[in-house]
Amino acid sequence: MVSSEAKTPRERYRAQVRTEIKERAWEQIATAGASALSLNAIAKRMGMSGPALYRYFGSRDELITELVRDAYRSLADTFRAAAQGGADVRALAHTLREWALADPQRYFLVYGTPVPGYHAPDDITAIASEIMATLLDACAALPSAGSATPFDAHLEGHRDRAGGHPAPPAVLRRALAFWTRLHGVLSLELAGHFTGMGFDPARLFAAELDDLSGPSAG
Repeated sequence: MVSSEAKTPRERYRAQVRTEIKERAWEQIATAGASALSLNAIAKRMGMSGPALYRYFGSRDELITELVRDAYRSLADTFRAAAQGGADVRALAHTLREWALADPQRYFLVYGTPVPGYHAPDDITAIASEIMATLLDACAALPSAGSATPFDAHLEGHRDRAGGHPAPPAVLRRALAFWTRLHGVLSLELAGHFTGMGFDPARLFAAELDDLSGPSAG
């Protein structure tokens, strides 16, 4: 990777403009959602012509891909750092919640409603697999979840979600349970659906963790 010091002035300028374009894109997403993202509107906001901006991102989908890649990379790196620091599955779950609360728009871009007509490239799927691999490693360290279920047998023949990880079906099932249930709580919380219901969403998140992995010690 070329350091910022080794880049030419033109390369540094290009990187700065791309960064500003992404910042303006996040502003648009926060206001109207990713499906309404417009490169021409971003160009106007930046005082550029549409053709000038297209020299930095060739299409709306190219810009979305960059934003999605950044988001997944951020979570994958955050998960990896937590795991390397000794985080178990409960700590990873709280890491996920902190990451989501820090930037809800980033969370919804990758885990919310898909952008109509947009299809992520394979390298983004690979980054998402890194995130699941970290969760699978943590779930593998948990005590056995009990006897096999019919869904375990189903997963044995449908292992795409494991991204090549050798985890047995029971571990994959547990990881999927963590992933789906915790994302369900997070999505509802970040969308404001718990507002006015009179309880602390953090406590609901913790209760789901207790149900999935057993109460923490102490």
